[in-house]
Amino acid sequence: MIKSMTGFGRSEVTENNKKFTVEMKSVNHRYLDVNIKMPKKLNFFESAIRAELKNYIARGKVDIFISYEDLSENTSAVKYNHELASEYLKYLRQMSQEFGLEDDIRVSTLSRFPDVFEMEEQNDDEDEIWNGLKKAVDNACEMFVQTRITEGEHLKEDLLAKLDDMLTHVDFIAERSPKIVEEYRNRITEKVRELLEDNTVDEGRLLTEVTIFADKVCVDEELVRLRSHIETTKNTLIEGGSIGRKLDFLAQEMNREANTTLSKSNDLEISNRGIELKTEIEKVREQIQNIE
Repeated sequence: MIKSMTGFGRSEVTENNKKFTVEMKSVNHRYLDVNIKMPKKLNFFESAIRAELKNYIARGKVDIFISYEDLSENTSAVKYNHELASEYLKYLRQMSQEFGLEDDIRVSTLSRFPDVFEMEEQNDDEDEIWNGLKKAVDNACEMFVQTRITEGEHLKEDLLAKLDDMLTHVDFIAERSPKIVEEYRNRITEKVRELLEDNTVDEGRLLTEVTIFADKVCVDEELVRLRSHIETTKNTLIEGGSIGRKLDFLAQEMNREANTTLSKSNDLEISNRGIELKTEIEKVREQIQNIE
């Protein structure tokens, strides 16, 4: 199977009063480029998330959005700062003695001083958080990969059809090429006869001219290579895997052979087929850019 580089995945997991939501989408890219947006609380797990993603994705520009909610009722605790309260009490009593003031210090008074009591978030179990987060990431990735596979299969069927069309153009050019040499021979023979007003033609000179022409317009090697590249592309699509880079290289080679074939042609029918062939190759190249 082959995979498109366009995909989407979403997952929502709630475990131990912790809710994780992961959404991911991608477009084509030469390499794997991952951009993760998530709460600061989860930054510690970024490396682990990236490592997990590599189990599912080889290429593409991937954007991931992660949200986290702690649904626990008690997520914070009160912390009593004994040392700070002692410092406040010591200086308050010192002030009472120095200025002859009534020592009216009460617990309620002391408790209102800054930082005597603080709200402190309870430490979360990192393993517990990672287990829930990993499950959400994996579920989103599985959906993401499935959408890529579905799109990839559609791409494969369309590409195979285009490659078969390309082969019909190659077959036409291969069949037409020998005929243009014979047509050239007939034209030049008639031309010589008209100029000389004689039915006698120097066969040796005629053969030389036809041979030079045939060598100039011969595209046998180009067609053999072109046919080979097309068949290799078809087989690669059927085999599947991470084949995007290989297919891109094959498309470049097909385009090179088609250009050479078109440049050698001085026949309208072959030129028209060559243009159609190049058009199909360009369509194939565009679609290949989206294969992982």
